[in-house]
Amino acid sequence: MSGHSHWAGIKHKKAANDAKRGKVWSKVARMIIVAAKNGGGDPSANLALRYAIDKAKAANMPKDTIEKAVKKGTGSLDGSTFEEVLYEGYGPGGIAVMVDALTDNRNRTGPEIKKIFERHGGSLGTSGCVGWMFSQKGLITVATAAAGEDDLMELALSAGADDMQASGDVYEITCAPAAYEQLRAALEARQIPIQVAEISMVAQTTIPVTDPTMARKVLALMDSLDDHDDVQNTYSNFDIAQEIVAAMG
Repeated sequence: MSGHSHWAGIKHKKAANDAKRGKVWSKVARMIIVAAKNGGGDPSANLALRYAIDKAKAANMPKDTIEKAVKKGTGSLDGSTFEEVLYEGYGPGGIAVMVDALTDNRNRTGPEIKKIFERHGGSLGTSGCVGWMFSQKGLITVATAAAGEDDLMELALSAGADDMQASGDVYEITCAPAAYEQLRAALEARQIPIQVAEISMVAQTTIPVTDPTMARKVLALMDSLDDHDDVQNTYSNFDIAQEIVAAMG
């Protein structure tokens, strides 16, 4: 099971968990604020804002909370100033890890992210140390039980996808970021249920993780990073065998 699609699936389930909802809303609100600040408050003219609002709606964020975040970004309401920071490092077994963060104090966030890496047997690296292993893609996953492979592939390719692969119990569809909105709209128009839909950093090659103990360490690191308030997204190039995932429950 590829690192990104598997981890994206875990995060998707976490976002649906009521106990995590407050944290999810806080993170998405930051994303909306920064998108509105950088590109204006009109989602029809600001792709990043439209994407952030879509994520907010998927997390069941109330409409007035979304609108307040947009106004904070455009300066209509007072709010904290966030900056985007990308951290790169290595996890257990030498896996590559990328961490997208939005912070109002990078002097606090950097040491905290470094400590999480070290606590889980990894290390924070320098800028660019692993980024070359990833490329930005639109990523959409569909349960294999929800669609026939041939029909789904034909639809996806005609809507701008550049690849589709079966990965465990999902089809992983990737596309250029510019084709993401069109691809997702085409799937929704055919009423095909989507599990994960995001603009992502996808690893060009993966590192197999075949030892159950190592797999737990890898997922513990990713989970701890993702739980940090300032972290928006985490990406890695691990590939955990399907039977290990099943054994871990």
